[in-house]
Amino acid sequence: MLDLLDYRRRVTAMYTAVRENEDYETTCTQFRQARDDLFHHHSQSALSPDQKAAFTGLRYYAYNPAYRVVAQIDQNVEPDILQVDLGEDGRLTYERFGQVKFTLPNGSGHLSLFWIKGYGGGVFLPFGDTTNKDITYGAGRYLYDTIKGADLGTEGDSIILDFNYAYNPSCSYNARWVCPLAPAENRLSFPVFAGEMLANIPLE
Repeated sequence: MLDLLDYRRRVTAMYTAVRENEDYETTCTQFRQARDDLFHHHSQSALSPDQKAAFTGLRYYAYNPAYRVVAQIDQNVEPDILQVDLGEDGRLTYERFGQVKFTLPNGSGHLSLFWIKGYGGGVFLPFGDTTNKDITYGAGRYLYDTIKGADLGTEGDSIILDFNYAYNPSCSYNARWVCPLAPAENRLSFPVFAGEMLANIPLE
């Protein structure tokens, strides 16, 4: 348990640095280096020992400032509740609490924001796009999961959407993990050429 606490503390520190620094490209490079170190060496890495032994780094698109936007949160949405069975980890329940609209280099779209139910709660933002399967993980990626420290920040009633930090869920690396995936409403109809790509790691 202490190893898990340490892992989450490190992830939280990484995202704190992202929120506090305005040299976005340098900060993103440092973030990716720190994430590689966690994946390669930490006991709570999503990778198995064999995968760690073969690990040479995660694959990312080059940082592109055009994929960082600040979007106003529209909370006038139907508060639908979704549930996902996570196997041994039980059932995850999360509720739609807002929606954001934005424009990126390859299109304009909208995504729903979800609040994870349970003690404390947290913001959860999974999404899919047309790069999935061929270039990025087929089931989509995450942008926010504040329970686990993935928090790019808010400004009043707006939220920072920096797709350069889009990342793969743990289940993309190893079948022992079960992850909640992006619902249909969070599937964008255009490509997001930013963030993490398919990993060059032997899958298990």
